[in-house]
Amino acid sequence: MKIPKRLQPLVDDGMVDAVLYQLMSGKEAQVYVVRCGDTIRCAKVFKEAQKRSFKQAVEYQEGRKVRNSRRARAMSKKTRYGQKEQENAWLNAEVDALYRLASAGVRVPEPQGFVDGVLLMELVADAEGKAAPRLDDVTLTPEVAREYHAKVIADVVRMLDAGLIHGDLSEFNVLVDAEGPVIIDLPQAVNASGNNNAERMLERDVDNMRRYFGRFAPELLNTDYGKEIWALYEAGDLHAETRLTGCFEHNTESANVDELLAVIDAAKEEESERLERMRGDEDDD
Repeated sequence: MKIPKRLQPLVDDGMVDAVLYQLMSGKEAQVYVVRCGDTIRCAKVFKEAQKRSFKQAVEYQEGRKVRNSRRARAMSKKTRYGQKEQENAWLNAEVDALYRLASAGVRVPEPQGFVDGVLLMELVADAEGKAAPRLDDVTLTPEVAREYHAKVIADVVRMLDAGLIHGDLSEFNVLVDAEGPVIIDLPQAVNASGNNNAERMLERDVDNMRRYFGRFAPELLNTDYGKEIWALYEAGDLHAETRLTGCFEHNTESANVDELLAVIDAAKEEESERLERMRGDEDDD
């Protein structure tokens, strides 16, 4: 096929020998199957910020660390330089997450390099060597659904143990190769300890998987791995090999309304006294 403009520099530098075909086009990127020497790989070409339809970048980026203080200040002030650095940080997030998660034992595509907004990585293939299908494109038996669900939940735990949450996990960004599920699409990976939305995103990821696999194994719909995983994480008891039950005991105690109202009244009284003191200070002046 004709070489896309964004891939031409990689061809010119000898990193890619041929572009075979486009595999998919999504809200963040276009993915091509390429040949690098004797190896078939994927090239993920990230769309420019103004062309992406993924609009919740700020929510996901909260808590990500920027080592360079000048860059951090510029990003916080949203200067032109800062916006450029914010974009670079967003683009590099998937590369960093892939290396980090691969070393933690999570099944993700192996990254091969990142150049000018293009991520070269392993082609996740089926038993015949063709690009592996998405989870959404396969039909599962109840037994396989339970097996795959267990593998995905185990990888969610390994991700959290490594300090990350996928943040957008669904049947559309899990591939199925000969050995089972492979998690993909991680530019929005969330810093678990530094993001105020982390708990909600983890539970959403896990619930998405519960609903999908529950189509084939309905008993999975009665599980509550998300809250169990987060409770263990908060308590410092979550590890890569933690044995989960899928059960979580919700707090069913009714709120003490009188106690709550007393706290509110005390806060109002304290605020009233503070304002009175401020008025007194102004009169003294």
